[in-house]
Amino acid sequence: MSAKKLVVLGSINADHILNVNEFPRPGETITGSDYRISFGGKGGNQAVAAGRSGANITFIACVGDDDIGRQVCKQLSQDNIDIQPIETIANINTGIAMIFVNSKGENVIAIDAGANASVTPDYLAKYRQQIIDASALLMQLETPLETIIAAAKLAKEHATLVALNPAPARELPDELLANIDIITPNETEAEQLTGIAIHSNDDANRASAVLHAKGIRTVIITLGSRGAWVSVEGHGNLIVGYKVKPVDTIAAGDTFNGALITALLEGRELADAVKFAHAAGAIAVTRRGAQPSVPWRKEIDTFLANQQ
Repeated sequence: MSAKKLVVLGSINADHILNVNEFPRPGETITGSDYRISFGGKGGNQAVAAGRSGANITFIACVGDDDIGRQVCKQLSQDNIDIQPIETIANINTGIAMIFVNSKGENVIAIDAGANASVTPDYLAKYRQQIIDASALLMQLETPLETIIAAAKLAKEHATLVALNPAPARELPDELLANIDIITPNETEAEQLTGIAIHSNDDANRASAVLHAKGIRTVIITLGSRGAWVSVEGHGNLIVGYKVKPVDTIAAGDTFNGALITALLEGRELADAVKFAHAAGAIAVTRRGAQPSVPWRKEIDTFLANQQ
């Protein structure tokens, strides 16, 4: 386990997953199969990925006053995560995500924030010392934006590295971006932030330049099976991923993010950390569900050893 401390601030959801041949069109009813419920939420997924990868991690989040919330907390604690800052919010449900997975392993997702909306700036203030004492803070965009801005500012003021996975895709204020050290959009999210559609390495390079101009030192644009475009202060290159047969892509990006920051906190060079994260994500897409698909450290190390 890394001695350096990671704090993840983010969401916890119960994922309701249904497999379909093709996504339904408006007004269409289709038949699905293999309905299941698993634990998810981008924050939860990234926290689990970090915990299973070996991070020294604390998770700031909220759950509802329901059985799912209690089960989630029990599972998170078994994934090597300090859950002390996770509180139960009375009279509110744990967040939910409705997910369709098609025959190609692609997914579409709709979410209801539930208790995730309770991760407010006032809630954050109760656990500010966790961020002050951390080496890195990892966030996403399924909790209130004002809390994310406040957390990034607090971390920056105390020399805590700030990593943002800007998902789900949305416009973000310069006030937030100026306090980000590492940003990890996928192609859709990069286009939302920069206005540049990502069809090539040149496009990724131009999009990275836009984000660098906002004050972000390290830009990592994830490109699915192609790998990731990694740019540091304007110097970029493609780091290819690993070829596997996908079952579904739920939580693949989250797994990448949690593993990436874990590897960086262990002192790995950026390129090596990205390869470690690629390996974790590659394993995840060969399994179904969100957190059930996230690999443990031994599995990642074995996967990498077999690539030699």
